[in-house]
Amino acid sequence: MAQEPINPEEPVFNETEPQVEEITSDDKLWALLAYIFAPWVSIILMLMEDKKDRPFIKYHNAQALILGIAIIALSIVLGATVVGLCVPVVLWIVMIYWGIQAYNGEYVEIPFVTKFAKDQGWM
Repeated sequence: MAQEPINPEEPVFNETEPQVEEITSDDKLWALLAYIFAPWVSIILMLMEDKKDRPFIKYHNAQALILGIAIIALSIVLGATVVGLCVPVVLWIVMIYWGIQAYNGEYVEIPFVTKFAKDQGWM
């Protein structure tokens, strides 16, 4: 039995290797914005049909949404105390750092949040 020649124009995929996803500059920008303006941009991204199923955006958007809701909840619970003012600001600064990492094309592992989102099937 002779094998058919491989067409060099068609990509050959090995079923054992995962597909390599192309991370566009648009994906990176939306991931950064999701962290900086969480949870508002995260909610908008979930409504955008062309963005919500992009793996890179979906990964970072889930984390940014969880963290954005956590910041709002901490602000409400802790109120106008010194801790209530400092903790959300510090968390937001850390989120900017994670957003910059996402803008550099990295998948950020956030303690507790990443595992929770993966367990829920959000990533």
